[in-house]
Amino acid sequence: MKKLYLNTPFISLNEYINTERASKLGAATLKKSQTYKVAYLAKEQRFELPECKHDVTFIWYKPDNRKDHDNIAFAKKFILDGLVLSGVIKYDNPKYIGNFQDKFIVDKSRDYVSCVVIFEKSETK
Repeated sequence: MKKLYLNTPFISLNEYINTERASKLGAATLKKSQTYKVAYLAKEQRFELPECKHDVTFIWYKPDNRKDHDNIAFAKKFILDGLVLSGVIKYDNPKYIGNFQDKFIVDKSRDYVSCVVIFEKSETK
């Protein structure tokens, strides 16, 4: 089991949709910035994984219960894309990523949603 700590704010699906409705360029810029942020953090932590299929658990830390869990978990798209960009995983397709699991923890000391990502070798084919 390996853990990647992403102590950085993530946007929700609703925030992304609102940006996309306002400007296609704005949404593309937002996706790029979220993806690059994850790639940077993975490189900063010198995070590496063996090249095999992994099951992934996302532990989302949130300041309160105002956002729906599906809106928060949308950020896994940016996380996986950032890990591909950084070279941690070759691709984020089913050959390399197995099952997902999301856990949500309210942490009132936080000002934003952040995430710890746990990778375990997958037993699924």
